[in-house]
Amino acid sequence: MLMATSILKNPFKPGAGHMPPYLAGRENERKSFEKLLLQTTVTDNFILTGLRGVGKTVLLDTFKPIAMKQKWLWAGADLSESASLTEERFAVRVLTDLSVITSSFQVPVIEGRKPIGFGSKSPSAQPLTYERLVDVYQTTAGLSADRLKAVLEYAWSVIEQSGVKGVIFAFDEAQNLTDHSDKSEFPMSVMLDVFQSIQRKGIPFMLALVGLPTLFPRLVEARTYAERMFHVEFLSRLTEDESRDAILHPIKKADCPVKLTEDLIQTIVETSGGYPYFIQFICREIFDAAIQKIGDGKPPVVLVGEITRKLDADFFAGRWARATDRQRELLEVIARLANADDEFTVQEIVEKSAETIEKPFSASHVNQMLATLSNVGLVYKNRHGKYSFAVPLLGRFILRQRESGSLGPLSI
Repeated sequence: MLMATSILKNPFKPGAGHMPPYLAGRENERKSFEKLLLQTTVTDNFILTGLRGVGKTVLLDTFKPIAMKQKWLWAGADLSESASLTEERFAVRVLTDLSVITSSFQVPVIEGRKPIGFGSKSPSAQPLTYERLVDVYQTTAGLSADRLKAVLEYAWSVIEQSGVKGVIFAFDEAQNLTDHSDKSEFPMSVMLDVFQSIQRKGIPFMLALVGLPTLFPRLVEARTYAERMFHVEFLSRLTEDESRDAILHPIKKADCPVKLTEDLIQTIVETSGGYPYFIQFICREIFDAAIQKIGDGKPPVVLVGEITRKLDADFFAGRWARATDRQRELLEVIARLANADDEFTVQEIVEKSAETIEKPFSASHVNQMLATLSNVGLVYKNRHGKYSFAVPLLGRFILRQRESGSLGPLSI
C-alpha cells in the first residue's frame, strides 16, 4: 500500500553513473581508498570492481574530493574501447588527462621554439599544455612505454614543486583496456609497465581503476606482477539495512509527502536484490505512478509486477538478445542452480543440465560456451576458475522468462 497527500517531485533518478540522492553503505571501500592516500611511496594501486548497477562510477566520483582534500591531484576519464586499440591511443588518453592538471603550471620556453598560445612577445615561461607534453613524448627516443615514462617523469618534476602529494589517474570502464597480441599492440601492458617503473623511482602517481570483474584477471594475465600492484575492492550488493536507507533517506531528505508502507519497502528490497541501480529504478517508477494518480485525484496503486516487467525490458532484454538459443538454454540451466546469484562451476552446470534438459551439456561444451558468453558480457570467470553472471540478477530474469513461456527475445 502507498499513501500520498500532494503532488511532488520524484526524488529518485536511476541512470548510469548518476549520483543518487543518498549514497548508502560503502564505508569500508572509502576507508580502504583513504588508507592508500597515506602512501608516500606508491606500492599499492586501487581497483574498484563489481557488476553493473552496484554503483562503481558513483563511488569513484566521491573519491575525488577525498583525494583532493589530502593534497592529491586527480586526472581521470572513461577508458573507451577506442583508447584501448593501440599503445599510441592509450598514451594520448594519458597525456590528455594529465594536461588538465599540468596546464596550470608554468615551464620555461624551450629556446628556439615558438611559444604555444602567446602573441609576438616571447615570454620566459608558458603553461605545460597538452601540446608541450606531446612534444616531450615525440622527441623522446624509444618505444611508446619509454616515451610515456619520460613525459610522466617530466610532468612530476614540474608538479612536485607545488607541494602536492601526488597524482591519481582514475580510469572508469577500465575493463575495456586490453592487449591485442594479434596486432602487436599491448596498451594494457604499457600501462602496467609505465606505472610500475615510475613508482619504483619514487614518483607518486597512483592508478585507480574501475571496471567489471573481468578487469583484474586481465591485468594479471598481461603482467603477473600486477597481482602485487593493486589493492582490489569488490563492490557487492547492499545489505538489507543499507537498501532500506537507500529507499528512505531520499524521501526524508526531500521532505516528500509520499510515504511507503513497510510491506512495500520490504518488496522493493527483495525485488532489487540490494543493487543500487535497481532500487533507484523501482522507486522512481513507484513515485511516478503516485504522482500521476495524485494528479488524477485517485489513490495510487503499486503494481510491482509491471515495474519488474519494465525493468526487464530496459535493463535485461538487450543483453539477453546477445545469446543464441543454445546459449540461452545453458543460461537457464545456470539460473536453476541454488548458487546462481553467486559462483558456480562447470561441473555444477553439467550435473544440473543432466537433471533438467533433454540434451545435457558436456564439460567441454560448457567451457566453450562460457568463453563465448564471457566475450559478450553475460558471464565472467574469476581468479579461482569459477564463474558468475556478469549481469546482476540475470538468473531471476531468466526464470521469469521461463515462467512466461518465452526463452526468446523479450516481447514488450
